[in-house]
Amino acid sequence: MTKTLKDIITVMNPPPFHWVGDGFRVHNFFPSQSLIGLHGMSPFFLMDYGAKWAVPPSEKQRGVGVHPHRGIETVTLAYHGRVAHHDSSGNSGIIGEGDVQWMTAGGGVLHKEYHEKEFSKKGGLFQMVQLWVNLPAKDKMTPARYQEIPNNRMGKYLSDDKKCSADIVAGEYKGIRGPAMTFSPVNLFNVRLLKDGSADFSFPGPHNTGILIIEGEILLNDTEKVSENQFAYFGHKGENIKATAVENSILLVMSGEPLNEPVVPHGPFVMNTKEEIQKAYEDYYDGKFGYLED
Repeated sequence: MTKTLKDIITVMNPPPFHWVGDGFRVHNFFPSQSLIGLHGMSPFFLMDYGAKWAVPPSEKQRGVGVHPHRGIETVTLAYHGRVAHHDSSGNSGIIGEGDVQWMTAGGGVLHKEYHEKEFSKKGGLFQMVQLWVNLPAKDKMTPARYQEIPNNRMGKYLSDDKKCSADIVAGEYKGIRGPAMTFSPVNLFNVRLLKDGSADFSFPGPHNTGILIIEGEILLNDTEKVSENQFAYFGHKGENIKATAVENSILLVMSGEPLNEPVVPHGPFVMNTKEEIQKAYEDYYDGKFGYLED
């Protein structure tokens, strides 16, 4: 049976920015946008996009202090600048351009994220994305873990005409797999297109799919222009997507199998019931998430 093009539901401009701590100036594409809501990009629950901005030099490392998570994974992708991470499981790391850190909060962890020390001193261009990936109910209380994924460990694809290259973080593209371990089927790619270059993607119809334009401008499915900092949100009709670069472009492509489970979020916790949220706060205040110095 011939596969058809995925329907483009909407192309979204970035919402007004807000601050996460004093170091992350972000636009929340979902779940705050009613069109997408809590389930529209499941298993991706949240996307905070830190569009390019010039960070002034500072002796103080800007960022967000110690805070808890339960029931999710946080995935941070760096495009410009450097981000440092510490958590109460003893994990730490620094990511720079093209790198990814994938933290599984699972049953509970404390962490903090901030501008890396030398980057903070010098200042410079900063651009990043943070995704929250919801965990299936059966894995909500899994032990915390941390995956540091430097760019050179990612799956690499290069088209025959050299106009399309891809870093595969999770899932599979053109038979090439990414290194990230996931709890449900997830595809996450960074794709670079030279002007007039094209890429095609194929995802199952029921999967939730979106493309964020990190840089440049593309033509989607030969019909819809999508520019830098815009997010294209797809429906469930069809499987294929075609992207053609109007100019040199970078795309963050995400698609995943929806969990189809109840979602009860509150603050930094994403669980399945109100009782589980209450228990998360009780455990946090009882010190069961470990200790991390602010």
